[in-house]
Amino acid sequence: MVRSCEQGIPAWVAVGTLLFLIHSVTVRGAALKQEVPLDSGATVLNHSMSMVQRMESLLALGNSSDVTLRVQTINTDEVKVIQAHSLVLTLQSEVFEELLLSRNNSYLLLRETPDCAAVFDKFIRYLYCGDISVRLDQAVSLHKLASKYRVWGLQQGLTQFMTQHLSSDSPTGHVIGWYNYALQMGDMVLRDSCLQYLSWNLSSVFQSAEWSSISEDLLFSLLQRSDLILQSELELYEALEAWIRQNQPVSSTVESALKAVRYGMIPPHHLFRLQKQSPLMQKHYESIRDLLYLAFQFHSASPIQLAKFFDVNCSIFTPRNYLSTSWGSPWVINNPTRDDRSFSFQTQLGPSGHDSSKRVTWNALFSPRWLPLSARSTYTELGAMQPTRTDGGRPRIIVTPATSSPDFAGVSFQKTVIVMARQQGKIVVRHVYNFHQSTEEAGDFLVDADLQRRASEYLIDSSLYLHIVIKPLYHTLLVARK
Repeated sequence: MVRSCEQGIPAWVAVGTLLFLIHSVTVRGAALKQEVPLDSGATVLNHSMSMVQRMESLLALGNSSDVTLRVQTINTDEVKVIQAHSLVLTLQSEVFEELLLSRNNSYLLLRETPDCAAVFDKFIRYLYCGDISVRLDQAVSLHKLASKYRVWGLQQGLTQFMTQHLSSDSPTGHVIGWYNYALQMGDMVLRDSCLQYLSWNLSSVFQSAEWSSISEDLLFSLLQRSDLILQSELELYEALEAWIRQNQPVSSTVESALKAVRYGMIPPHHLFRLQKQSPLMQKHYESIRDLLYLAFQFHSASPIQLAKFFDVNCSIFTPRNYLSTSWGSPWVINNPTRDDRSFSFQTQLGPSGHDSSKRVTWNALFSPRWLPLSARSTYTELGAMQPTRTDGGRPRIIVTPATSSPDFAGVSFQKTVIVMARQQGKIVVRHVYNFHQSTEEAGDFLVDADLQRRASEYLIDSSLYLHIVIKPLYHTLLVARK
């Protein structure tokens, strides 16, 4: 028997366990069979919650128990004893079924790590009741148990819980720890969710306590990405400098990390300052000297001239998603379902110092209920309007340059629209949409968003928070001459 279980927060398989038991076990000698589909007019009497309470009492009191679980914490003498029922365990876990079939005693000895042993009673309660309460610091331990004993519904539910709570506050942070765990367990859904969260919210990660705990493999995975969302490449360099100072990796790791910085995206005056004031750059200057030399050449010549001698399509000349004003602008749309809105902003022509003083004006149009031309109302010969569809259209955003210019030669523009949201009280990136110069708009923009609901996960205080980033890319047809 275990202590009286706490009231669980209904989770992902709230009563599935109980319904399965109701249709499978024998009660008072009479087999309970699954009912045939109800006739029209029939009424369903649902007492499933009462059944949940009885199952919880059965576990808490240990009535009619036929197996004792002895949960020993590895490397200690601590043992937790739970009076359980073979039928429940075998129905929920094929691992328990195998253990029970091969046992020689009236008990099962289970050896668990301290973190798993601490939540084992919660895990067993889930097998009886089908719901569980989870804290951030318990998620990995419960996921380990669900994986070990092959309780797939709980495992999937915990993965969903973790992906939905990446932005939750915790004393030392948890996203990087969850990423490392997902990598170890081969949980690709959780791994990719953690990596996306880190990539899209990197500036806040830099300020968190867990940045210094990031592994070398994860660090290099982030440094190689062009979809990082952060203030500037200079911010990335300074965060990398802090990580190296804290972790003191070997010289080869430091030099590889420094080579992944995109120095062409850092303005020349900041590069000069780093050369003089950054101890890290001074110590490893020889390893990145050629990259710095190439960056200064990039800043001093036009991209077309540079492309005659260098490959301008390599990563050092490729911007990430920078939030500083040179690269784009935030746009807050109040009451976004009301009517169309327009907005103008300016960016630099390109990251090259040669182009940084040249400005491009952009016009953005947001429409909450855009209809394609083929679906709009038409007029008959008599002037009467003939409706062709009944739904209200879908949100649309268009971003175009206000004018064309000869300076655009050799440069294309990738437009990125970042949608912010509030999750667990924190402002985070909810979605990212990318489209190129050849298209004016993102075709799937907010296609799944319900902006009519005030509580929509895409809205913050009834407003749509966007940030538009313009990324100049040098034309792919310009290749280096040999």
